[in-house]
Amino acid sequence: MRTFRNTIFWIHLIVGIATGLVIAIMSFTGVVIAFEKQLIEWADRDVRTVQPPSPDAPRLPVEELIERVRAARTDGQPSGVTVYPEPTSSVLVSVGRGSVTYVNPFTGEVLGNGATGLRGFLQWNVELHRWLAAGGDNRAVGKAITGASNAVFLFLAISGLYLWWPRKWTLRAMRPSLWFRRGLKGKARDWNWHNVIGFWSLPVLIVLTASGMVISYKWASDLVYTVMGHEAPAKQGPPGSATVKVPAPEVETPRKPMDVLIAEARKTSPTWSSATVRLGGGARPGGAPAQGGRGPEAKGGADGVDAVTVTLREADAWPLFSSKQVSLNPFSGEVAKQETYADYNSGRKLRTWLRFLHTGEALGLWGQLVAAIASLGGVFLVYTGFALSWRRFFPRRRTNSEPREEAAAQTEPVA
Repeated sequence: MRTFRNTIFWIHLIVGIATGLVIAIMSFTGVVIAFEKQLIEWADRDVRTVQPPSPDAPRLPVEELIERVRAARTDGQPSGVTVYPEPTSSVLVSVGRGSVTYVNPFTGEVLGNGATGLRGFLQWNVELHRWLAAGGDNRAVGKAITGASNAVFLFLAISGLYLWWPRKWTLRAMRPSLWFRRGLKGKARDWNWHNVIGFWSLPVLIVLTASGMVISYKWASDLVYTVMGHEAPAKQGPPGSATVKVPAPEVETPRKPMDVLIAEARKTSPTWSSATVRLGGGARPGGAPAQGGRGPEAKGGADGVDAVTVTLREADAWPLFSSKQVSLNPFSGEVAKQETYADYNSGRKLRTWLRFLHTGEALGLWGQLVAAIASLGGVFLVYTGFALSWRRFFPRRRTNSEPREEAAAQTEPVA
């Protein structure tokens, strides 16, 4: 038993040294981006609100707002549009990937691109977290490194728990791992910090790294479905990304305005808090040809046409991350399909939970806070682990002035 424990210890130490820097980067960036959504909403607060000209002022068509943004932005094409129920809310138009522009729904005035500096900083941290900010062909290499390092972090968390496990469950045995002790220096301090931070953060870190495995590796994602007794999908994207086909009309028929389609979708959810349409496919505005269609007017075809899918967020939704996807016939405005979290099979439900547990969003602000604190704990675990390893391989001679606690720590296993 002692030999097995020593083997686990040395594996824990060696792989921790080998991957510690990447783990520290992923942990630190996890802290930075933990409240990404709230930070952006706060930074964009000035352009998110408008003053209606009058209580009953008409709104411009969504297609016109998109064209205003298209004319103002020469660095990318509109990729989505989001409207909100409050009359004082501006309309958000996504441009490309990760960039947005706000526009006044009453006047069509382009209000700006929000806090571009903050968005750029957060996006850089996301890329650093996912693939070490590598570009081009190196992105796959960076993603492989972060995926493997996350898997190692999961092993370190589980093996650290095993190494920490007390031989006797007494207060005296557990006290050094329950809270920080004053007056410690050197190895004794690092050992105390490593164990205390590990004790409180490891349960959360195990959830974060296990869910990270599911995000990083398709086989791990497929395993979730298999365990729950369902066949894994060949391709899985965010809600609303799957194409829904509807029959094309037999005669040439103009497409319904996007406002009409969004209004029809909103009827299915009285408590909607936002409605988003991905642009492209059947939702492309301005008369541009759409996938499966032939411009603003089309007639019957064997393959049908793409439905327009509106993603609705609901104020009273549970789980908090859930949304409703309403797919509509772009010519008749009829609802072709509705899908909510309740319609998912158990495999997809668990897979979705794991996705949002990874960021803490599944449990709201408190979940994000816990995830951020645990990620910060990961940074300190790397620091104290490196410090303990350095002192193990390059010990210095102890003087009589050092506290007794440090001498006692020399005999303690490092978890």
